[in-house]
Amino acid sequence: MPSNETRTRPDEIAAPKLLTVVGRSYFPIAFVARLPYAMVVIGVLTLVVAGRDSLSLGGINSAMVGLGTAIFGSFIGAAADRWGQRPVLLTVGLLNSIALIFMAWVVFSPLPDAVVLIAAFAIGATAPQVAPMSRSRLVEIIMTRLAGPRQQKTLNGTMAYESAADEFVFVFGPFIVGLLATTLHPVAPIIGAVIMTVVFVTAFALHPTGRAQHGHTSTQPRSQAPAKELFTFGVFVVVLGVFGIGLVFGSTLTALTSLTNDLGRPEEAGIIYGIMGIGSAILAITVALFSPRYALWARLLSFAPLMLIGAVIMASSTSMVTVVIALLLMGCAVGPTLVTLFSLAAERSPLGRSATVMSMAGSAIIVGQSVASAVNGILAEEAGTSAAMAVPMAASALVLVAGLLNLIVGENARKRDLVHS
Repeated sequence: MPSNETRTRPDEIAAPKLLTVVGRSYFPIAFVARLPYAMVVIGVLTLVVAGRDSLSLGGINSAMVGLGTAIFGSFIGAAADRWGQRPVLLTVGLLNSIALIFMAWVVFSPLPDAVVLIAAFAIGATAPQVAPMSRSRLVEIIMTRLAGPRQQKTLNGTMAYESAADEFVFVFGPFIVGLLATTLHPVAPIIGAVIMTVVFVTAFALHPTGRAQHGHTSTQPRSQAPAKELFTFGVFVVVLGVFGIGLVFGSTLTALTSLTNDLGRPEEAGIIYGIMGIGSAILAITVALFSPRYALWARLLSFAPLMLIGAVIMASSTSMVTVVIALLLMGCAVGPTLVTLFSLAAERSPLGRSATVMSMAGSAIIVGQSVASAVNGILAEEAGTSAAMAVPMAASALVLVAGLLNLIVGENARKRDLVHS
C-alpha cells in the first residue's frame, strides 16, 4: 500500500507544482488578458453597423481585422521568440490600444469608409497574441522546470486548460460585446477592450514568467531552428485544423444570429451560441483525464467526425430544440479537438520557435472567425438562413480533412523512425 501511494503521488500533485512555479496570479491575469482578442471581431462589427448603418461594411471590417491578424500575427510570435515576450507584448499592447481608440472615433467621424477599414486592419495587425504566448510560456516552463514523471500529465492538463479558456472567451466574448453594446453604447465593447488591454495585457507582459530566459537578454537573439522548419506539412495541418475551428465559431454565430432574427428574437443569438461553449469548455478540461495511450491522431479522428455530425443536424434542424441538441453535440467535439490541435502544435514546434507556431495557430482561429462572420453574414442576407446554417457543416468537414491529413504526418514520422533505426 505505501508503495502505491508513493508511485501515484507525483502525478496527483502535478498541477500544484506548476501553480507554484508560475504563481497564483498568472492564470487569472492570462485569462482576462485574452478577452480583448476574442471581442474585437464582433466588437468592430457591432460598432461599424451602428456607426455607419451598413451590415455589409461591418462584415468587411471584421474580415479586415482577420486579415491584419493573418499577416502580422505570426510575425509578433516570431519577434517574441527572438527578443522575448515582454518587450513585444508591451509594444503591441500600446499600438493596439491606440488602434482601438482610433476606431471608436473614426466610425462616427465624417472620414470615408476606407479610413475605417484601415483602422480595422490595424486592430488585427497589432492584436496581442496572449493565448499562444501563454501556451508557449507554460510549455517552456513545464519542459524545463517540471521534469520527471509528472511532466506529461502536467502538459496534457495545461493544454486542456488553455483550450478551455480559449473556448470560454471565444464563445462568451461575443456575449459580452452584445451585453455592453445593448445596455450602454455600441462603442462600449471597444472601450472595454482598451481598458482590459492596458491593464491585463500589460500585467501579463510584466509577470515574472515573462522574463527572458536565463542567459539571454532582450538584445541577444535566442538559439532557433531555421525559419524553413515552420513551413512543414505537420505545422500546416495543425494551422488548417485550427482555422477550421475558427470557421466553425464564426459561421455558427452568424447562422444563429440569422435564425433568431427570423424568429424576431435576435438578442437570443449569443445565449444560444453559449450552449456550444459550455459543452466545449467542459469536454476540453476532461481531455486531461485521457490516457497517454489515447494518441493525438486518434483523438482528432474521434472528435472531428462528431463535430461534423452535430453540424449536419444543425443544418437540417426544423426546431430550436434540435438546434440546441446539435450545438451541445458540436460543443462536446470542439473542445477536445482544439486541445488536441494545440498539443500537436506544441509537439511540432521547431527549437526556439514555439511562440511563432502557437501564434500561427492562434491567429488561425481569429482569421477563421473573421472570414466566416463576413462571408456567412453576406450569405444569410442574400440566400437566407437555411444557406447560412449549412456553412458550419463545411467548416467542420475542413477540420475532419485536417485530421485525415494528420495521418500522413504520422505515417511519414514512422517511416523516418524506421530509416534511422
